[in-house]
This record gives sequence, C-alpha cells and structure tokens, in this order.
Amino acid sequence: MAVAVEKLITSDILKPGRYLGNERLAVHKAWDKTAIRWVLTYPEVYEVGASNLGHIILYNILNAQPRQLCDRAYLPGKDLAAKLRETNTPLFAVESKRSLTEFDILGFSLSYELGATNILEMLDLAGIPLTWRERQKAVEAGGEFTNLQSQFPLIFAGGQTATSNPEPYADFFDFIALGDGEELLPEIGLVLEEGKQAGLSRENLLLDLAQIPGVYVPQFYDMAEDGSVHPRRTDVPKRILRRVATPIPAYSIGLVPYVETVHDRLTIEIRRGCTRGCRFCQPGMLTRPARDVEPDKVVEAIEQGMRATGYNEFSLLSLSCSDYLSLPAVGMEIKNRLKNENISLTLPSQRVDRFDENIANILGGTRQGGLTFAPEAGTQRMRDIVNKGLTNEELLRGVKTAWEQGWDKIKLYFMIGLPGETDVDVLGIAETVSWLQRECRGKGRKPLNFNLTISNFTPKPHTPFQWHSVSTTEFKRKQNLLRQEFRRMKGMKVNFTDVRISAMEDFVGRGDRNLSKVVRRAWKLGAGMDSWYENLDQAFSAWGDAIAGADLDWKYRQVENGEWNLFHAQEQNKSPDAEKAQSLSPHSLDTPLPWDHIDTGIDKNWLKEDLQRALAAAIVPDCSFEGCSHCGVCGTDFGHNVVIAPPVIPQFAGDFVPNTTKAQRLRVWFGKQGNMALVSHLDLIRLFDRVVRRAGLPIAFTGGFHPMPRISVATALALGATSSGEIADFELTVPVDIDTFREELVREMPTDIPIYNVEQIDLKTPAATQLLETAEYLITVAALEETTPIQWQNWIDTIKAKDELWYEHTTKSGKSQLINLRDRLFELELLETHKGIAESISVIRYVGSYRQDGFLLRPEQILFMLGIVGSGEFQLLHIHRNRLILAV
Repeated sequence: MAVAVEKLITSDILKPGRYLGNERLAVHKAWDKTAIRWVLTYPEVYEVGASNLGHIILYNILNAQPRQLCDRAYLPGKDLAAKLRETNTPLFAVESKRSLTEFDILGFSLSYELGATNILEMLDLAGIPLTWRERQKAVEAGGEFTNLQSQFPLIFAGGQTATSNPEPYADFFDFIALGDGEELLPEIGLVLEEGKQAGLSRENLLLDLAQIPGVYVPQFYDMAEDGSVHPRRTDVPKRILRRVATPIPAYSIGLVPYVETVHDRLTIEIRRGCTRGCRFCQPGMLTRPARDVEPDKVVEAIEQGMRATGYNEFSLLSLSCSDYLSLPAVGMEIKNRLKNENISLTLPSQRVDRFDENIANILGGTRQGGLTFAPEAGTQRMRDIVNKGLTNEELLRGVKTAWEQGWDKIKLYFMIGLPGETDVDVLGIAETVSWLQRECRGKGRKPLNFNLTISNFTPKPHTPFQWHSVSTTEFKRKQNLLRQEFRRMKGMKVNFTDVRISAMEDFVGRGDRNLSKVVRRAWKLGAGMDSWYENLDQAFSAWGDAIAGADLDWKYRQVENGEWNLFHAQEQNKSPDAEKAQSLSPHSLDTPLPWDHIDTGIDKNWLKEDLQRALAAAIVPDCSFEGCSHCGVCGTDFGHNVVIAPPVIPQFAGDFVPNTTKAQRLRVWFGKQGNMALVSHLDLIRLFDRVVRRAGLPIAFTGGFHPMPRISVATALALGATSSGEIADFELTVPVDIDTFREELVREMPTDIPIYNVEQIDLKTPAATQLLETAEYLITVAALEETTPIQWQNWIDTIKAKDELWYEHTTKSGKSQLINLRDRLFELELLETHKGIAESISVIRYVGSYRQDGFLLRPEQILFMLGIVGSGEFQLLHIHRNRLILAV
C-alpha cells in the first residue's frame, strides 16, 4: 500500500518539489510485475543527491534489469522530517510514495566520514532498526526472505568511504558493496531474486551474497583486540575484493529535476581512475587502474543527453580531466555540433600543468565559468613529497595561460599539515600566490584575483600517508602563520577548513568497529551532517560527548595531539591513559590496520615503500603514460590501464552568436495543476527553457554578454496554487506553424502543465505582463465555526454592498498605507458550500485587479474582507487562478 504522504507534501514546507518523484526521465515500473524492489537512498537533501552522477547511473542500470525495480529516497528537510514524526508516517520513496519498509533492499551512498549520522536519521524516520543485530532479532520469527510486514529490507552501503574503511559503520549494514557498482549491483539483484524464490533465511541469503566478489558481510567477521578484522567462519573470503567496472556514458543520461540542484547540468564521465599517484589522495588509490572512455561514446552521450534533457550546460567528469588526452578534441567536437544552442562546458578541478589553449578554448561559452587548480603545496620540495608531479614553471604556465585567455579570477586549493612540512613550506603558499600575481599583470587588464582554500591534511586509508597525522594545535599555528601573511596581500579571498572537522574526519575515517556506538550516539545528540554548516560548535560538541561516552576520548586525543605520526615520534606523555595508548598506538608500519581485510588491489608493502620515497622527496611517474610503478593493481582481478590515443582536434567552427531575430511571436495559455503546483516560479522558467531546447524550437535570444531565451511568463503564481489561465509569450527566429508549435510543447511538457491555446500576435504587441488588468480566482475557504450556506451568501452580499473596506498595507520599504480593497474587487460569487470534518467550507469566485503597478487584489485579502463582515476565523485552503485577463 502506498503511504498517504501527499497531505504532508504541501506548500508550507521548504521546496516541496524535492519530494514529487516526477522528474523527466524518471523510470516508473509496475510494482506487481517485478520480483526485487530496490531503493537507492542518498543521505543528503534532494538537491545534492538527485544530481549525483553515481546515483543516476546506478538508478538507470537497476531499472534496466528485468524483474527489478529501483525507486529513490533522500534525506528530508527538517520541516518534513518533523511532519513525518508528528504523524507517525514512515519515510517514503519519492516515486511510488511507498514506505521504505515495503522494499526488499535499501542502498545508501556513504562518501564522507561523518555522513553516517544522516543514514541513521533516514533509517529512524523509516521505522527500521538501526543495526543488523536489531533487524535480525526482529525477523527471527518470520525466518524467510519474503518481505512481509514483519520483515525489514536488507540495508547496505557503497561509495568511497564505505569501500576504504567500512568498520566504523559495520554495525549498521547487512552488507557493504565495495568499489564500482555497475556490474556488482545487478549480480546482487539476481542472488536476491533466487533467494526470495527459495525462501532463504536472512542469514543464508547473506551467506550467498558474501560469495559475490565485492560484497562484504560484517556479521560474518570479528574484530581482534588490535582492531584488525578476520572471518568467523570458513565459507567467506579472508579479504574482500574491490570491484572495478568500465564506465558506460549512456547510463549518465537521466533524472532531470524540476527543482534546481547543486549540479544542475548533464554530467558525463570521461575517465575513471587516476594513476598520478598523489600520496595523500584516497580516490586516486581506490579507483585504479585508469580507464579512458572512447571519445566517440562520450560525444554521442553528450549530444543525445543534451537533446533528451534540455540542459544548457554539461560537465565532463574525471578525477583528472586533463589526463583524458581526448579532452580538447571531444570538447571542440561538441562545441561545434551545439554551437547554435548557447551551451556551456564546465570541468572540475584540473591539472594546471596540462591546462593549455586547447582546453581553454573548449571551456565555457557565452558564460565563462570558474577555473580551479590544485597545486596542493607552496614549495617544490613539498610537491615532490606528495608526488604531485608539478613544477613551478608548469604552475606558472598554466595560470598565465588562463589569465591570457580571459580569466580574472582563479580558485586554488592548497593543503597544510603534510608529512615533512616546515614553516618555510607553509609560508611558501603565500609566496607562490604572490609570485603568480606579479607574473600575471598587464596594461588594460584587471589584476589576477585568487580564491584560496587552505585545507588541513587528513590521512586516508589505503594511501602511503595513512600512517601520519598532525596535531590540531599545529594546524592552528600554521593557519595563523598564513593569516598573518595574507593580511598584507590584496586580490584574494582565503578560506580555512576548521581544524575540529579535520580531526573528527581523521578519527572516524581511520577507526575500527568500536566507533559504531560513537556514530550512533552522535546522531542521537543531533550531529546530522547539516549541523556542521548550521551550528558547528553544537555538532562538534555532540561528537565529543559521544566519544567520551564510549570511553574513547583517550584515543581521540591521540589524533588531536598528532601522536599517530611516524615522522615526529615522541615519547608517550605520562598520563592515566599512557599504557592504554601505547598498546594501541601504531608506532610500526607492520601494525595491523582496521581496513587490511579490504583488497583494493594496492599492495600494502608498496604503500610502505612509497612512504619511504616520500621521505626522500622521490617522484613516482604516472604509470598511465610512463613505466609501471608496481603498485599491485594491474592483473586479472582489476584489469589494466586503458589510455586511448587522442583524435585530431576539429577546426573551431566559431562561438555561439545569439540569434536575436524576431520573426514570430506566439502567446500561449497554459495551466499548472497537480504536483506541478508545488514547483516554484523560477523552476517553471527553467522548465520552459529546457522544453524549448528539447523540442528544437527556434527561440530567439536576447543580446549582450549573457544571452537569454525570449520567453516571458506573464506573472508568478503562488507556490501550491493551481491554475488554468497562465500566459507566456515566445519569440521565434523563424515562423513555425501554430499547431506544430503546440504539439511540440505538449510532447515535452509535464502532463500537469496542460497547453490550452496558442495564438500568433503582432511583434509590436506589448508583453502580456504589461497588459495584465484583472484576474479571476476560485478560492476554497473554511470557516472554523459551523456556518450555513445562507450565512456564507449573506457575507458575500454584505461585501458587495459596501463601498469601502480599508486594509493596512506595508510596502517593501516598510511604510504603512491604507488601501480600499473594495476598489479592487469587481466580481464576487459564492459557488458552493459543504461541511468538512470540523469546519464549513465554501468555494468563492472573484475577479479582482491584477495590475503590475501594485494595484492588485490577493486571495488572502478576500479572507480579510470576510473577517470584517463575518464572525469567527477563516482559513484559506486552496487557490486556483481561473484566468488572467489582459487589456484589449
């Protein structure tokens, strides 16, 4: 049964469009015709989760499987979460609106060390026990995997953090999916289907899943006293393999939200994996080998994706886009093919040493986006220690190229607290930035500005620096050194990462199973991931209290004091915790680590050797383009590097020139009904742009630096209100048959935005916004006291009989003025009345002024008039705008 959540998703909550599940390209499969029902749950708000590429890819792949269904869920906002708890309504999947407990399996993305508290919040809202032990006890009576009401779904996690070290979160999940999921998740689905048909117990089903490479079932493993993890039974592997898959760009096309998201664009992956070998970089170590995507497939996916989605921007994704040798050719080919459509390309942070005119030429469009480089360190010695593979000359050449190509502001990422770092290296960050500014000066140009982010190094599992840490005191001292230097410098904005967040990430990220109770207690104390941004002190206090409550504050002090540090080993302080700390503090590279049972392909001995190379500031070349570094990845289990030779860069066909020709003007009458009433006006404007792009209609553009499509919606409609009388004007560069235009709009529009009529108007006719005179509304009003139809009619007649009904209006400037509402009311009619559960309800039609000079009558002001002539309280239940009336 579907959960009755529609009454909770109303206009009084923030961005209700988050929860509709009606995005373009969403896949709605029949519940009764599928055997296994998944929910991919992203433990962040919708705007983050719905634009996550991995989320989109796996959603599309699972729905492509026969007999499998995949729905989605996201962390609800605080307002909806409160409603769910107040009404005892469980958290739901956005498409089907079914409770999460009705599904067979729930998958969470865990990509951040402190993000598990959001997962616990979602499980709690869904009414699902938080740990696998609690779920096991709850279903022991049922026994079989049939997903009856007494059964809970299987709960699993995937993502970078789950793959690198799942132990701090092991108590919460039935299993962990390690590595790439494109092939792994369909295999899991097949085993689930067979197990469901055979009626396997939960334990036996998990035992079958544990035989799949890449599936780690924590309950089949025990933690030793030293934190290492070992099988507790002989029929599961000692080490669990990380899965590797080849990217398939076609699966990146999907889910076009109506709400603006964090990454509101088409994103296509061009290269997976990175072999640069930066010694601090966990993603680079966890995604080897590097695999290029065929340039033709990338171009095809982008072209098809832009047509299918209607986006005006696309992004190419990789850990190091510049290492995709086909980048200039692919970018130029797409730029040429879509040159008339005002399309922009953006790239994530890229290698400054590979940035040249070819890459500069493909970036942006009419909207030149930001540019981000990551030198990481301020001196050559430190860049060699971290194996950045970047010289001062290359850094200057890349930044200067960007400046010469028109960029006046560049974002740079640096890091402090790296192994072997001295104060000279720290101050070298300021010296490097100052040097770059001096070298990029010229007549007639603004000085080059920088946005700097100074992060604190946080050691990550499976990297050569996993044995290192820095004290929070040292971080603060180094930050103060830089602050003093930057005070004397102009043209830059500097952001520092809070050292408390870094210490907590370190503590949890390199923790063992003992931390599960800390994570749970921190969630209970209110440490959701959002609280780090809303109230950092409160979030940090919650984590600190949880650590102390678990008697692990001594271990956290190791992190705060930088004692897990092979480079600056110091004698243990004489304290009550000294003996305990000494027994568990890893003062040897051979000490077992909580993540040693995860087989990422990287040989631990190679990590030790690379650590020694770091101490000697020795560089290891990129094995994608030079000799093998013998890290241990390449082979049967993980494959090999795939580097594709670049095609010839096509000749540049010219920049987008906005076509400002106005050959035809069409006026469209449309409605806004059903779920689309919960989509905001700005989101509606964005929708019209995408609809026109998908339909391939020849829309005219404005001129100037930021050309915009000539689409003008007459006026905004209140969020939650429906309408059957909205108006929009479209200006086209060439005439289009009216019926054809209407058919194309209808084909691409959501069904809840019906197109009623299209008329051609003269090019010189004023815009509908300027012609607005009056509007007709149907409003549903409740009287909180018992009211007869005669009383309703008497109130309506009394209002109509009055010449004056004064209302105090507050202007935008804060001034008060009295206005006569009766001057603005032209027609008023009682259409119907009926009795509600605890109130009397009426539907009232009125026609009132709706001029854009502010002379208008709002639905809320009808309630004010009823309050003057009637008795008791009135409540506005619904607004429907019947039509907008234009001046002749």
